[in-house]
Amino acid sequence: MKVKALVIIFALVLLTAVTLAGCSAFNRATPTPLPTIVLNSGNGSAQTSPQFESGGVIASGVVVPAKDARMAFTSGGNLESMEVAVGDPVEAGQVLARLAGAEQLQASLSGAELEILTAEQALQRLTDDLPEEQIAALQALNDAREALRDAEQKITGFGVPSEAIDIDVARSNVALAKRTLDQAKKDYQPYANKPENDLRRARLLSKLADAQEQYDNAVKQLNRLTGVFVPEFDMAQAQTELEIAQARLKLAEDRYALYQNGPDPAEVELAEARIQNAQAQAAAVRASLDNLEMKAPFAGIVTQVNFQSGEWVIPGQAILALADLEHPRIKTTDLSEKDIPQVEVGQLVTILIKALNQEISGRVSEIAPLAETLGGDVVYTTTIDLDSLPPGLREGMSVEVQFGESQ
Repeated sequence: MKVKALVIIFALVLLTAVTLAGCSAFNRATPTPLPTIVLNSGNGSAQTSPQFESGGVIASGVVVPAKDARMAFTSGGNLESMEVAVGDPVEAGQVLARLAGAEQLQASLSGAELEILTAEQALQRLTDDLPEEQIAALQALNDAREALRDAEQKITGFGVPSEAIDIDVARSNVALAKRTLDQAKKDYQPYANKPENDLRRARLLSKLADAQEQYDNAVKQLNRLTGVFVPEFDMAQAQTELEIAQARLKLAEDRYALYQNGPDPAEVELAEARIQNAQAQAAAVRASLDNLEMKAPFAGIVTQVNFQSGEWVIPGQAILALADLEHPRIKTTDLSEKDIPQVEVGQLVTILIKALNQEISGRVSEIAPLAETLGGDVVYTTTIDLDSLPPGLREGMSVEVQFGESQ
């Protein structure tokens, strides 16, 4: 009843204003604009919405998380445990899910560590009778070789930036492989319960296995191409470390050459090869153990869980989604190509949060280098960091953004 009364009052005010404006038309060339009135059905009072100042570029946008990630395992297997549920807060490094198989890998790791100990003892026996200088030279050589291996592995371990066209091709390959896999599953389903010696069933099963392998390979390739890029400074530093390790190895080799009357170099090399091989096996097993655990890359909230304990997952399949909702940002959705020249990184903006009827300030932190199309128009996405977080702000809320004068 209160809302209805307010609507009637508003209609009377509007009618009176129009009548007065018409009457005054004989005295003025331009009528006085009517005020903007917003009805509040909660308490019956009227309030004025925040308005942007005139001038400047205006675009629509949406509140998005500072970070979000769709988590997947690099290898397939049985999901032994799902450690979180939707809505759970998690810390960086926290285990989110586990695959089965840790017991077998732990046994393999113990065997590799025992082989390392045995090989080191064999090498130690070869050097027990050497003079102090020979032992020091050999130790320096071993240290230099290990340092070189570490430097080479660091270089090799870095991701390589991929071209956008390569990523697009990889995504297309995944889509095509997925379609082939789905068709293979569909073709095989009617023959799944046929006897194992049924030739038609055998052919379709082989085709399904091939399709699955092609899809897994395509997913792995896409994951590799979309990996984390290495900053140029880190890559340069790693290259410098590699060059230093190579120089130190040369010095150690020259010094060791002075002690040729020591143990048989072939036996030493064999013992060192045993150690290196065992260390490589141990490192591979540890990596496999790490791959069985899915850990949070950043602190956030679990926003989606797609699997439960006991289900089978394949490499690259999204298991859950994680988002950082503590530090929301704004992304524009319809900033046109005509307006983008007036926008730059660091530019001050005013943001109207529609649901909260509140204005806050922020600054442009990123401008997308590639355009998108929206209803046939060319638009560019910009990211905006907020200067403050008003109470009640939630991911997905609609906003209007007014860009200030560019510097």
